[in-house]
Amino acid sequence: MEYKYAKRISQIKASEIRELLKLTEKPEVISFAGGLPAPELFPMEEIKWASSHVLTHNGEQALQYSSTEGFTPLRKWIADRMNAQLGTSFCDENILITHGSQQALDLSGKVFLDEGDVVLCESPTYLAAISAFRAYGCEFVEIETDTEGMIMSDLERALQTHPTSKLIYVIPNFQNPTGRTWSLKRRQQLADLSAKYHVAVIEDNPYGELRYEGEPLPSVKSFDRSGNVVYTGTFSKIFCPGYRIGWAAAETDVIRKYVLVKQGADLQCNTMAQMIISAYLENYDIDTHILSIREVYRRRRDIAISTIRRYFPSDIKYTVPEGGLFLWLELNEKINAAKLLEKCLEHNVAFVPGNSFFPNNQKLNTLRINFSNMQDDKIAEGLIRMSEVLSHMIP
Repeated sequence: MEYKYAKRISQIKASEIRELLKLTEKPEVISFAGGLPAPELFPMEEIKWASSHVLTHNGEQALQYSSTEGFTPLRKWIADRMNAQLGTSFCDENILITHGSQQALDLSGKVFLDEGDVVLCESPTYLAAISAFRAYGCEFVEIETDTEGMIMSDLERALQTHPTSKLIYVIPNFQNPTGRTWSLKRRQQLADLSAKYHVAVIEDNPYGELRYEGEPLPSVKSFDRSGNVVYTGTFSKIFCPGYRIGWAAAETDVIRKYVLVKQGADLQCNTMAQMIISAYLENYDIDTHILSIREVYRRRRDIAISTIRRYFPSDIKYTVPEGGLFLWLELNEKINAAKLLEKCLEHNVAFVPGNSFFPNNQKLNTLRINFSNMQDDKIAEGLIRMSEVLSHMIP
């Protein structure tokens, strides 16, 4: 039978990272590809206790259907933490629990985007956000960035040039893929431009708690006086990704619209997972856990940076992120990172070529390195192998 597919199917491409992860499942491969947390840091014993506690004391509730909005104690914890750390003023009614922050991005597309609408994004930007929004028939306009984030003059020109702009998508903290962090001034300016041009902002913050140096900065949402900013967060990077629990935070009228489209997608998130996370948060100190994660990732970042400095060609450019999971490299413009990957895979090393992070204007000489999911010695060994392959490709 020949099926008549929706037009959006032709616009959806397989995730390059997901396809790469299939290749890197072999134990001999040193993978810098996926943005995976270190599994040895998952709080296994605490999760065992929390799981048993929930089943023993609230098993019938945990195994039953629950509300679309999510488990109320967990939503209240998220709101309180955001208020304390990010300068927001939320309560539980401002929070919707989602299947990871990725679902929050997909729901944002359903709520805001019609075919032909424009999404303004950093250049480069998170490739799974590109996939999520592109499914709704939008067009992308890439905004130039520097070490402080989006260049606001370029953003304002784009807003004036593209009156059908519906969304501005940003990752202000330790951006994926570059690792850069926005300045305080740029965050304030973004909130002001969003209000001036009546365009919604999706502030994606999956890595914000993984800061290794420097001072934490308030969220873009904290400067939002018009209710235009939707914030997304996740437990995947500070707890564990397998439960797939994240959230969207916004004004209550916006959250109600997200609830409506989520009801059509999956009705609700996993009740058991929400209650286990909530029990953990009530009985253990997650800040102590996050500190242990930071210590490991800071060390791994430093190993990656020192290895690149010592072994890679002197003409490459690379970021030194203050936190997060990623480094961004720009090679000699004559080198194609996809070709480099092919050769590196022959030496059991993997990374993600940077072209997928550009929705329109691809830069083939760029790549992303993840440093969180490899042991210290493997990071150095893998990057040295990469440098040796690269040395044979230099024009």
